[in-house]
Amino acid sequence: MATDSYLLGYDIGGTKCAVVLGRAESDRVEILDKIAFPTLTSEGVKQTLAQFEQQTQRILERHKLQIGLMRGIGISCGGPLDGKTGVILSPPNLHGWDEVHIVSRFEQRYGLPVYLVNDANACALAEWKWGAGKGCQNMVFMTFGTGLGAGLILDGRLYSGTNDMAGEAGHIRLAKQGPVGYGKEGSFEGFCSGGGIARLAQAHVKKLLERGDYVQFCPSMEQVSELTAQSVAEAARAGDPVATDIYNTVARRLGEGLSILIDLLNPEYIVIGSVFVRQHELLWPIAAQTIAEEALALSASVCRVVPAALGEAIGDYASLCVALGEGF
Repeated sequence: MATDSYLLGYDIGGTKCAVVLGRAESDRVEILDKIAFPTLTSEGVKQTLAQFEQQTQRILERHKLQIGLMRGIGISCGGPLDGKTGVILSPPNLHGWDEVHIVSRFEQRYGLPVYLVNDANACALAEWKWGAGKGCQNMVFMTFGTGLGAGLILDGRLYSGTNDMAGEAGHIRLAKQGPVGYGKEGSFEGFCSGGGIARLAQAHVKKLLERGDYVQFCPSMEQVSELTAQSVAEAARAGDPVATDIYNTVARRLGEGLSILIDLLNPEYIVIGSVFVRQHELLWPIAAQTIAEEALALSASVCRVVPAALGEAIGDYASLCVALGEGF
């Protein structure tokens, strides 16, 4: 890599998108600027793509840079997608984005290398290149946000599978019954995601209220639908026994799911973002105990489970990391 490379990142989400300008120097990156704008879905794919071009021009003008100085453009987007052909294939959070040939469009527009990578995989690359997994050969990154996705770094490069579907750990079923995640009851995502924790809490609290028990952090049935992973975490930190029990359940399921990945992939690091970062003290003690009970001892002994290091800006770093065109 050149000692000083300008990079453009395009982050495509269900509600908002962003153009990110960065500069990579040796083994680190500096985020120089970012422009975010709303995602237009069913009636606005073309308009959103045009927005990327307009905001790219705007961000370059702000920094008095020419497009020819860019090393490449990295696109991070939720799947399914085909990174080899550069096509977005109808992601569930991007209604109307069907067969979008996004790479060829921007390659023709700018004359630069353009790369498309699933957002969880892009985050894995960023945490491996610049974050908590820096320098390792085998790493699993897990999102643990609204949903649960994973990116796999195996033998020093991203493993995306036969058709970019590797790493869908959230679809693993951990129990016959439980909150629904990834369309499957009792799935890893059902227990270990922001939405899953909220659904688990709502079902548990509703059952308690129906039998006449008092729940301090949710005393009425009208408040059940307002429960979130964050509000339950706050109650658990305050010592509420019901909230603590909910997070203990999540932590045990997290340990079970991680044990499967440890046994199957034998990673050096499992890096976990979002909810795990924010609620580490609630989740990790029981998850660690469960791993000690469930995972192969030799595999568990060489695996460190750590919070993601890139924080709330991980999506920005992810798209810039894709722009390097390395490791996948």
